[in-house]
Amino acid sequence: MTLNRRKQHPYASRVVRTEQLSPHMRRLVLHSEDFTEFTLSDQTDSYVKIVFLAEGLDYSKPVDLAAIRASAPPDQQPQLRTYTVRAFDQSALELSLDVFVHPDNGSSLGPGAELAMNAQVDDEVLLLGPGGGYAPTEDATWHLFVGDESALPSIAVALERQSNTSNTFAFIEVHDDSEQVPIDTEATVRWIFRGERPVGEALVEAVRRFDFPDIRPDAFVHGEAAFIKEMRNLLLNERRITRELLSISGYWRSGATDEQWRAIKAQWALNA
Repeated sequence: MTLNRRKQHPYASRVVRTEQLSPHMRRLVLHSEDFTEFTLSDQTDSYVKIVFLAEGLDYSKPVDLAAIRASAPPDQQPQLRTYTVRAFDQSALELSLDVFVHPDNGSSLGPGAELAMNAQVDDEVLLLGPGGGYAPTEDATWHLFVGDESALPSIAVALERQSNTSNTFAFIEVHDDSEQVPIDTEATVRWIFRGERPVGEALVEAVRRFDFPDIRPDAFVHGEAAFIKEMRNLLLNERRITRELLSISGYWRSGATDEQWRAIKAQWALNA
């Protein structure tokens, strides 16, 4: 999955409003006159990357990421965080991102969580994108969506765009019922409440108990790396789902920063 536009010169957007969707999910609505050039990818997991520049440095405008990466020392390199585009209003030039703040991912918040919690109207947000790599196969016999809170925005977009949800099932794990967010869909959505259990443990159990309509679903499965490894085994080896019908990936890893996770993710995928 690659970004298809704005690889070096990010969109310069501004926060126009925020909305607390649940105790740990906050929506940021961003505006930019440059969004006249922004076109969503065809994928339902169409995403952007927020660019976080090191504080205290004087950057020329427009921001040139290639120049910064070539000249900045390692501790002043830009950081990137990836978020699904929850909605894009072309007429208003407004883009919405739903950001989940992991409550148990270490003692300090990463830049994305800091932004989500503290964003104020008129704060600048730099964006790369869009990119994307998944859209439901319309002619599949049925659809399966599985994920924790990190995958909730992607799942919500996919469900809301489906023209026929009569044979679509979504399993979404959150801490408790206060973390549910509205999804405008007629699909069967099963909210799994983990309480104090490890992320994904209850989710794997729920999917294992589920009576699959057949063995060929179009499946989208994303979330914390540990349970994704278990889910991969469940779907591919126990349920014999065809690999080409399965979009599965660890979005994050408990206890690791995004940079730490990306550094080992490729090797993790080979060993999963």
